[in-house]
Amino acid sequence: MKQTTIEEARRWASLFLKQHNREPRVADLLLEDLFELNTAMLMAYERDPFPKEKLDRFTAYVKQHAETGIPVQHLIGAAHFYGRVFTVNEHVLIPRPETEELIEGVRQRLQPSDQSIADIGTGSGIIAITLQLETRRRTLATDLSKAALQTAKANAENHKAQIEWFCGDFLEPLRDQTIDVLVSNPPYIARDEMLDDTVKNFDPGLALFADNEGLAAYQTIIQQIARRRQKPRVIAFEIGHQQGEAIKQIIHSQLANYQVTVEKDINKKDRMIFAILDS
Repeated sequence: MKQTTIEEARRWASLFLKQHNREPRVADLLLEDLFELNTAMLMAYERDPFPKEKLDRFTAYVKQHAETGIPVQHLIGAAHFYGRVFTVNEHVLIPRPETEELIEGVRQRLQPSDQSIADIGTGSGIIAITLQLETRRRTLATDLSKAALQTAKANAENHKAQIEWFCGDFLEPLRDQTIDVLVSNPPYIARDEMLDDTVKNFDPGLALFADNEGLAAYQTIIQQIARRRQKPRVIAFEIGHQQGEAIKQIIHSQLANYQVTVEKDINKKDRMIFAILDS
């Protein structure tokens, strides 16, 4: 009996996913994980027989994703971010490529005098870990979810990142800590916003949704900053693509002496806000 080749399995998976209105690219992501090769390298082996154990797993994953919408990252338990692999699960948000642009924006604005970075609402820890490894600054991270912090700590240990972890509501656990750079990708989706089932049914609601048209988390964080005696020199937020002006106004209404800019992502959508304290 003729064995199925990698190319044949990929072709079947792509068609099956299309028939279920899923992204055919998922087949490549699953193959890359199963064979620990990138797509370009896999092409060199596409006529090779697909080992039965791996083929069974591949087929099961494709069907699960097609029929339920479960994200690939949850199936394989990992996601790529900024050139590294991070553990993800149902307790944390799956990293988005746009967040890499937030990292770049922070790095561009960092000055030698900035000694500490705080990641507020850290989730899987990708922002805190990436910034600590790339900048070697003292890095603090908070989250309200103990389960999310467990995932973040495991990721930090895996990447040998030195992070100080705090459990609590946004900035509250850091009242006595000096923060030079504050970074946050808080929940910013309005509760009535339509979402793809791969997001709505699998990412944790605590990391996705916020009251007041998705602005509540920003309002809370900015109010917490306003109450601090020591203010961060840089505030960096990831935002929803229609929230830029509203968040800019919230910052100006609560905080004096900050220059605020809204920046677009690679898709030309408003995605980041940077507030720099006047020197």
